[in-house]
Amino acid sequence: MQPAQLTPASFAAYPPQARALVVGQLAVLRTLPLVFAALLLRESRAYDWRFPAEQQAIRDQFSFLASLDEAARRQLLAGFAAVKLPDSTRESNWVDQPQQFLDALTASLWSTHQIDDFRQSAKSYALAWRKAKPEQPPILPRLTLVVFDAALEQQGYELFRKLRPHGVFVPQVQDANGWATLVAHLQRRAQLHPLPSGHIYIDGADADPTLAAHLDTTSYGGLQPVREQLLQRIQQILGSANSGPEQLRTTLAGITPQSLHWPAESTGEAFQRFQLDVLTEGSGTQIFSTTFVQWAAREALRRAQPVTLVLRYAPRQRSLNMNEMLSGQTRNNLPDPAGSLVDADMGAFYAWIDQQRLSGAGQSSLLAWSQARQQAMLVGPAMPRNTVAAAPLSMAQMLAQLVG
Repeated sequence: MQPAQLTPASFAAYPPQARALVVGQLAVLRTLPLVFAALLLRESRAYDWRFPAEQQAIRDQFSFLASLDEAARRQLLAGFAAVKLPDSTRESNWVDQPQQFLDALTASLWSTHQIDDFRQSAKSYALAWRKAKPEQPPILPRLTLVVFDAALEQQGYELFRKLRPHGVFVPQVQDANGWATLVAHLQRRAQLHPLPSGHIYIDGADADPTLAAHLDTTSYGGLQPVREQLLQRIQQILGSANSGPEQLRTTLAGITPQSLHWPAESTGEAFQRFQLDVLTEGSGTQIFSTTFVQWAAREALRRAQPVTLVLRYAPRQRSLNMNEMLSGQTRNNLPDPAGSLVDADMGAFYAWIDQQRLSGAGQSSLLAWSQARQQAMLVGPAMPRNTVAAAPLSMAQMLAQLVG
């Protein structure tokens, strides 16, 4: 099927909001190159369980495309129209299964050396539509808080080396109740600014219930039943005659929250789907708690674009051979506090980088805090760069300097 042949019946299998959206945009969809139409439908098909920021981006793209006259649209998308596809890919069910189509497309682009031209086309399109439909700034400055559990330590390791050039290093945090102070501040922030998916908490162990009551929450410990089921399915695929990365990806992409024993405390299908994507698309998120936090943080910032993000890193298991880790039978494996500290330190830096990619980056702030060392890092518009605090600071003082 070509895009020009699309009808409302083509989207009968789509969820209700997604179906209403694409049927309302049929006039635009019918004019698009097949490759680009499949890209847009991959995002649109999951519209019902996308975060509000993602839904807005999808609507903005349709609005932008509809605003172009036929000649301008054809010129902008010429690079997508020029992609040469194998017959098997072109004739696949790209409407109902856009992800499988795009997996085949990616393999074809690499094997036929079209990948560089495709990337340039995608970059040109992204620049054009974001210029026409710029992201709106957040209603309040973004705040990311990264906490290193007290068990995370490594003798002689210097904390925050990547972040120090960008803010104030606090060599002594003088606060026995730092976590409680932080939780109270976050509770007030979420209550004063209630936003759908606007305040997110990601924990590398079990979530603090006091904080989880006020923020959208996911935790490595809370998802243990889901992780174990996924590892069992991965083992089954790897042990089958049709094993391979393509088969594994296809199978994992078809898993839904309803097919797993999802934790009862999970709220909303959008957030459930987000957690499932972290576990099925992330490399090592089912195995290492620090990888889970890093990947979930990146995806939360990219997709939900929260104004508040809380990350708590806890000790992960030691690395074993891959078969042992994929078996899921590693509960007696000892934790690796030294390696976990390095992961957390880099995770804080990655979170700051990802935060800087969003609208309002110039007003965004980050606080990273090691409970073991009682040291912290403050990065924000009011923080002088590459500076060391002259006196000890409490958690309340640090938060006041960052957000007022």
